[in-house]
Amino acid sequence: MNQRRVLVTGGSGFIAGHCILQLLERGYRVRATVRSPDREPAVRAVLRDAGMVNGEALEFAAVDLLRDAGWAEAVSGCDFVLHVASPVRPGRVANEDDLIVPAREGTLRVLRAARDGGVRRVVLTSAFHAAGWGHPRTDRVFTEDDWTVLDGPGVDAYSRSKTLAERAAWDVIAAEGGSTELAAILPVAVMGPVLGTAVSGANHVVQRLLAGQVPAYPNLWFPIVDVRDVAGAHLAAMTAPAAAGQRFLVSSGPAIPMRQIGALLKTHLGDAAKRVPSRSIPSAAVRIAARFSPRFRTVVPDLDYARKIDNGKARRVLDWEPRPSEDAVVAAAESMIAKSLVTP
Repeated sequence: MNQRRVLVTGGSGFIAGHCILQLLERGYRVRATVRSPDREPAVRAVLRDAGMVNGEALEFAAVDLLRDAGWAEAVSGCDFVLHVASPVRPGRVANEDDLIVPAREGTLRVLRAARDGGVRRVVLTSAFHAAGWGHPRTDRVFTEDDWTVLDGPGVDAYSRSKTLAERAAWDVIAAEGGSTELAAILPVAVMGPVLGTAVSGANHVVQRLLAGQVPAYPNLWFPIVDVRDVAGAHLAAMTAPAAAGQRFLVSSGPAIPMRQIGALLKTHLGDAAKRVPSRSIPSAAVRIAARFSPRFRTVVPDLDYARKIDNGKARRVLDWEPRPSEDAVVAAAESMIAKSLVTP
């Protein structure tokens, strides 16, 4: 048994769950954080259902991103920390601080606890939302050198929370990080096998298409990455010597239009995709509808725009080879159908 211990924050989450599964499979000991001890049985059950091995090497710590209590104990004896926990609510929110404060303050709390506990490296789950939003529309290819413009067009509270949290993380490591190293993973739209009954991340797009909740396709484009590859990037960034002090954009490849996601579902799922639409809606019609509907208003900033991402750094430094976007879409759909998360 590998005696190295890894703390994974947000242990009940989608990305964190896949990180835990891969860590256990590779023989690490894992301590996962949850907000309440009452969550442990449910999280264990979800991971067992997903094929967890070496479950005896998994333990839990109950902590809160907004409170200091328990973090010193949570990081105690850990060689690495994967800080995955952060609120995820794209679109409009009533109070932006509901996202920004736990994201930023929680990140600083985890980093300082890791430093004080002698953790070798922290891998932060950031997001492409911290790099690719708020810029003028051009043919630019986004890289790890880019940062989201906080007051730029199309920037929502979620984008601001991820950007502010990651910037704060780099600042605190530079100023007071001691010997603790930091790496950051910036995933694009995350899809892939559902854990338990919670549909998370961009999997909501697949769920809505399968449920017939999208009558026609707006011209929206999604750069996609499989959640299993996101977890793999975290593990690689945890131990690759050259990953220290680096950001990594992780994407399967070029963005694909929403209508192509629907076409993949129809091709691979047959009758289970009978409610997936076949027609598109002109962008001009979406813009008119946005004058009256908040639901349409949220998509207007991204209409007709396929952001380009360079994933070459992750491939080179982390020896990372992602699955095709198609695999993530189909795996997400098949897992939802298997778990009856889509009304037939």
